[in-house]
Amino acid sequence: MVKTLDLSLILAGAAGKSRGRKWVDEAFALLEDVLGDMTAVTTAAAGKAKKGNENEQEGETRQKRRCLSSPPHTKDEVVKGINDSWQNTPSFSTIEPFTPPVKNPIARVSAESLPIEAFQSHFVKLRPDGSPGPCPLIITGLVDHWPALTTHPWNKPAYLLSRTLSGRRLVPVEIGRSYVDEGWGQKIIPFGEFLSKYIDASVPYTPSSSNVSSFLSSSSSAQPQPPSPDLVAEKDETQIAYLAQHPLFLQLPRLRQDILIPDLCYTAPPLHPTDSSQDQPELDSPQLNAWFGPPGTITPLHTDPYHNLLVQVVGRKYVRLYGPEQSGRMRPRGKEGGVEMGNTSQVDVGVVERWDKLEREDREEVKQESERPRENNERDWEEDFKKVPFVDCILEPGDTLYIPIGWWHYVRGLSVSFSVSFWWN
Repeated sequence: MVKTLDLSLILAGAAGKSRGRKWVDEAFALLEDVLGDMTAVTTAAAGKAKKGNENEQEGETRQKRRCLSSPPHTKDEVVKGINDSWQNTPSFSTIEPFTPPVKNPIARVSAESLPIEAFQSHFVKLRPDGSPGPCPLIITGLVDHWPALTTHPWNKPAYLLSRTLSGRRLVPVEIGRSYVDEGWGQKIIPFGEFLSKYIDASVPYTPSSSNVSSFLSSSSSAQPQPPSPDLVAEKDETQIAYLAQHPLFLQLPRLRQDILIPDLCYTAPPLHPTDSSQDQPELDSPQLNAWFGPPGTITPLHTDPYHNLLVQVVGRKYVRLYGPEQSGRMRPRGKEGGVEMGNTSQVDVGVVERWDKLEREDREEVKQESERPRENNERDWEEDFKKVPFVDCILEPGDTLYIPIGWWHYVRGLSVSFSVSFWWN
């Protein structure tokens, strides 16, 4: 039942809010209540048995009778204990396999010193170099009150499992380092499997005997070939999965209760500073997306059609941004396979900076390109790109990065990372 309901949400939006989604949400709420009741009964019975055994071993017969004759815990008390059980459980690892240097730090300001009127004024403030449009800004302390950072900590695997029917809920994930890499693909898997296989191997998860059908997996390769045996181990060790740009909070309303839309999303930001064709109709409300993955996830250099508040909830991320006036030097991709990719750059920032190595196919292409005779007036695009001015930062848990419309940005997960983006105009 969980699989059927989740697939209706992920693949078809449950026929919309006014029709099926409300019913699906109610069905999941009932399933969560049933699971809670079952767990409460099991936990209460186990606790009573454990207490009885301890008393018997210690020879405390009188205390044992008192314990057995006392009234059992109420359901609410037991459920509250279950809901709080993750408080003392381990958090996600904070290990960072690689941390890029920050060369041109983005300005930071505390939320206390940035009332909504001051943020509105930021939109018309001149940039230091005189370029059009507002500049990026890091706001600290804006979301310190969120339950996701306090009472319902998302940095606890046990808590996230408690909000996904013990990991049974399905989620769509991207497989591969970046969505522009060769062999990149997508599949739908249980949240518990995603945690255990790609985020934290210590998270216990037992796969269901009923797996999601193979047709739900897709790859950017038309006819993928099985890897050679000597490459299998390396591939398994380095494979990355990313829950990226997914409206997770429409699918999991109880997780949505752990965050709040910042008041700053109700300001009136300016239009695109250099390209009016990028402007979109006004949104009725901010669009929320989740970004959750292990170290090494990459969102390639791209630009969004809205202003964006990117909130870092768990772990750390490196972000680099280039102004909209530099669009001509970003080498936009254009159409690929019938899909418009003009908002994504051909430039792999990690490779240009020598943080990452080229894939084998890319190395062959670069080699062939280097062997072709060059025109005398042909510029070396990589050297030119390195001269393009940029700003960058590392987002800490609780930081909020304002990304103005039109700014090209490259995002790299440094540790296990969970972020929420708010698009608005």
